[in-house]
Amino acid sequence: MKKQVIVIGSGFGGIASALRARKLGFEVTLLERLDQLGGRAQTFQQEGFVFDAGPTVITAPFLFNELFELFDRDIADYVDMMPVTPWYRYEFNDGTHLNYGGSVEDTLTEISRINPEDAEGYKKLLAHSEKIFDVGFTQLAHVPFNNFWFMLKQVPDLIRLGCYRTVWQFTKRYLKDDRLRRAFSIQPLLVGGNPFTTTSIYSLIHYLERRWGVHYPRGGTGALVEALAKLMQEVGIDVQLAQDVEKIHVEDNIAKAVSLADGRTLTADIIISNGDPAHTYKNLIAQEQRKTWTDKRIDKLKYSMGLYVLYFGTNKKYESVEHHTIVFGDEYQTLLQRIFAGGEAGDDLSLYLHRPTATDPNLAPEGKDTFYVLAPVPNLQRDDWESVKAGVKERVLDILEERILPNLRDNLEVCFDFDPADFQSQYKSQWGAGFSIAPIFTQSAFFRFHNRSEDFSNLYFVGAGTHPGAGVPGVLSSAKVIENLLLQDHPANRETSP
Repeated sequence: MKKQVIVIGSGFGGIASALRARKLGFEVTLLERLDQLGGRAQTFQQEGFVFDAGPTVITAPFLFNELFELFDRDIADYVDMMPVTPWYRYEFNDGTHLNYGGSVEDTLTEISRINPEDAEGYKKLLAHSEKIFDVGFTQLAHVPFNNFWFMLKQVPDLIRLGCYRTVWQFTKRYLKDDRLRRAFSIQPLLVGGNPFTTTSIYSLIHYLERRWGVHYPRGGTGALVEALAKLMQEVGIDVQLAQDVEKIHVEDNIAKAVSLADGRTLTADIIISNGDPAHTYKNLIAQEQRKTWTDKRIDKLKYSMGLYVLYFGTNKKYESVEHHTIVFGDEYQTLLQRIFAGGEAGDDLSLYLHRPTATDPNLAPEGKDTFYVLAPVPNLQRDDWESVKAGVKERVLDILEERILPNLRDNLEVCFDFDPADFQSQYKSQWGAGFSIAPIFTQSAFFRFHNRSEDFSNLYFVGAGTHPGAGVPGVLSSAKVIENLLLQDHPANRETSP
């Protein structure tokens, strides 16, 4: 009989793991506690407006292509992945802006408009980013870091590439203008890291974007989830929605089964968790059965910031607003250091504004626009969130009206939000963190939650909290790590794919 795999959670990491396990010949059951697939890539719909709940930037589309190619399918037959140009528009606090994307020449022209002296610096930054990419992504993103000595072997290359520097130090080395330094150091924020403390290995994102560009699925991120759902159905994966896993049963260091909220118990040969590892260990496995990840150790970890997300639809179109806009406040380092230290968000926020109708007008009723705006805020380790939430919302609206969307409040047709408390309740994220544990050096690679549990040989972890980390490319790469581990652990299982 084929071995049974249970995948807990249907984020992109869980879906990708399910597909890769199915390709290896396993019988796969995917359990999702919500009533739709996608995890943080779910969608919300109100009054004709379609909102992406989370991921909106697709920077490595080949990782999705691979999932269809595993089964001799073409992703183009399932979903239309559209290039976005510019990739981002940066709005600076002095009224200037930078459109980033397109060709290198386009970017150099934009940089020269801001500060001509930094054009050569950007070319050097990009060249260095490619070298980091060749090691950090091409060589290491898809392999497990379960062995300390394997990690030590990587240290010389990482030192040679200057990865002991932070992302901010990396950017500052090549660019002089403070506005450009801000624009080209925000990448860690997309994966839950502080540019002033996160290792510059994350500067590989510059080259990642440059190599494949930025894409967006026609119909929104939900259309990509639907395409993957169709593929899973075609290849025989058993998908069960509204199934909340309450316990993982372990015996003699083996994960034997899962208990569901509806009273059922499902047995499995292999269990893959796409949930937050901190939550999975603390809440699904009894503490006395865990030697490595004790409650005490989990509580000492540093977690990523929280996210405040405001979704809104307008009764008019804001034609001049690009698909992805970053709005910088006066502060930058002070704001981030305060948030990551658990201080108040304050009034001087920096924002990420998503207007998908710039690329796909069908995501809103005719003549209208769909938006979401994201503000980094402290996670729930700061316990006064409910008392400050309303003020954060009003400040976000103030900034948008003043800087980007004139008369916004007068044109709001739909408006609702999602905050750290919702991340905690909906996604079971420890402390409502937006991206699981923070990607600092002491919580990366071997020091992150391992893709194969140290204590339970058939329990695996995929997604933001494990190697290589958060972000769409990261979670999809973690599924490739799972595939490699399954090949190591079950070499006799491989069969012809469905």
